[in-house]
Amino acid sequence: MPRAPIPRSLVLAALCAAGCLAFPAWGEPLTDDEIAELARKPSIGLYKGYAEFKMAHYAEARRIWEALAERGVGDAWFNLGILAEDGLGEPRDPAEARRRYERAAHAGSSNAALRLGLMLQTDALGAPDPAAAREWLRKAADLGDSEAATQLALLERSAGGPADGPDRRLAEARRLESEGRLPEAVAAYRAIADAGDPRGLTRLAWLHEAGRGVTRDLAQAASLFRRAAEAGEPEAQYALSVMLETGAGQPRDAEAAMRWLRASAKAGYRPAVEALGER
Repeated sequence: MPRAPIPRSLVLAALCAAGCLAFPAWGEPLTDDEIAELARKPSIGLYKGYAEFKMAHYAEARRIWEALAERGVGDAWFNLGILAEDGLGEPRDPAEARRRYERAAHAGSSNAALRLGLMLQTDALGAPDPAAAREWLRKAADLGDSEAATQLALLERSAGGPADGPDRRLAEARRLESEGRLPEAVAAYRAIADAGDPRGLTRLAWLHEAGRGVTRDLAQAASLFRRAAEAGEPEAQYALSVMLETGAGQPRDAEAAMRWLRASAKAGYRPAVEALGER
């Protein structure tokens, strides 16, 4: 994606109260002082890094996440793991991805613990390690991740495991994705969405954004995020907020970006709650 400058961030200006640095136009490199300021406000830094990631500005996203990771922010380590796993802005390195995910999980990232629990059942990060997969799923579940609890029950095939229902169908689709069975995962997410569960739309949007199993298409990703957001899915509301702020996949609309960010926070989505809390 071209690094054409985009007008200054109204959302970040709103998120940063008096005393926050004025950020440059989207797509322009951040100064060391601006990186340091973002590191002092982790949730805003994660938002900004995620925005740069959406625009395929991987070097800028990595600079932000590395500064946050040095301060022990688990989700920053998780995001750095994504870069290493998928080879975005750096060479693909599954072993390094696993190391970063483990740092993230130890720092309290349930996303990283869940991802380790899924990926270590496969050879995506090296040799499969079923015992470690179970432990990471337990850690994610202990951190409050309901999907991890469902995945753990499926893995252990326990008698008290989840009955067939939306959570189980989503967990099975996520497992297909983690195993690299992307056409099957895409079909499963579409079936979940068609059954009225907007989480299927959100997962499809992520695949279109990353180009995994489908053509990378930011406009399609934005459309799917919007459909899920309008159905009340808070993760999609947060993602749509970032896309509206940056103009990735659709025209910029900073006012709408803030509305969706607030809707996501009201629904209890942690990254949105924390971003607004750092104003």
